[in-house]
Formats: sequence, structure tokens, C-alpha cells
Amino acid sequence: MQVKLSSILIRSWSLADAPALARYANNRNVSINLRDIFPHPYTLENAEAFLNHVTQEKPETTFAIATSTEPIGGIGLRLGVDIHRKTAELGYWLAEPFWSRGIMSEVVPEFVRVAFDTFDLQRIYAEPFATNRASIRVLENASFTFEGRMRANVFKDGRTLDSLLYARTRDDTAQERKSALQVAK
Repeated sequence: MQVKLSSILIRSWSLADAPALARYANNRNVSINLRDIFPHPYTLENAEAFLNHVTQEKPETTFAIATSTEPIGGIGLRLGVDIHRKTAELGYWLAEPFWSRGIMSEVVPEFVRVAFDTFDLQRIYAEPFATNRASIRVLENASFTFEGRMRANVFKDGRTLDSLLYARTRDDTAQERKSALQVAK
């Protein structure tokens, strides 16, 4: 997959991305807001293992956020199974040198639109830590609906934290497209 946005690309990961991935992911300020499966320190070996896994995914659900020359973050879906098969969890991260530039506010809505077009999903949700104000703003700017606070829901870095639940549905996205078409007329 490759989606060109005004300032960035959403594209498939490549094994050649390992050095840049290791360089940008090896940042405590990034890992502190992510699940423990995203290690710190983040080594070249971690990057290679991750890329070996995601480049074999079928269906492909994990993508690089990239400039024209290198990956600077990641975005993906964890598809639900069984009774949750029409649902997916959204996750994303961005390298610290690129924070506060509006990149994720551009990437997330477009990725969600593509995800609804690509997969048979009815709902995409995210569970940011309640302490992650930047991620919460990204979700709110992408028209995700706040559905609740999950108290004492995660244990990260020696602390018990609340997480928040945000979601968008296929109907939300369809209604947004319909409204945009009416405005354009």
C-alpha cells in the first residue's frame, strides 16, 4: 500500500527500513506512550525482527509513516476475531523530531478512511493512555468519539494508568463523506 498525503506517505514497510526504524523508535519519549511490546531500548535487532514479521503479514495491516526518504513512524490495525471480527484497534506512533507538525492529524483520518474501504469493518477504536494528551487530540481531530475512561486499565513504567476509549464507525465515516459531498455541491 502507498497513500500520498500533502506532507507524508503511508506505505508498506520494507526490510531496508531497519536502520531508520531503530534510530527513531529508540526513544523513551516514544515508547512511554506505547504498549510494552514496543521495547525500550529499541535495537536494530528489534527493528529487523519487527520488519521480518510485518512484511509477511497477510492481510497487511501495519504500515510506515514516511517522508520521501525514510520511515518516521508507524500506523496499523489489530483486526478483531470471533464476535469482534468487524472491529479493529488502531495504533500509531511518530518519531519525536516530527511531533507538533500536524502529521498525525493528517495521517489518522486518511488511514481510517482507507481501512474502512479495505476491510470489512464496522468499528475502529483506539485506547490511548489518559496521560497521552497529544494522541487524544489526534483522535478528537480525526472525529473519533470519546466513549469512556477505563480506570486503572494499564500498567506502564511502574505505574497504573487509566486509558481512554475512542472510536469511529463505518456509519460515522459514510456520514462525513456524504456531508462533504453536499458542501461541495
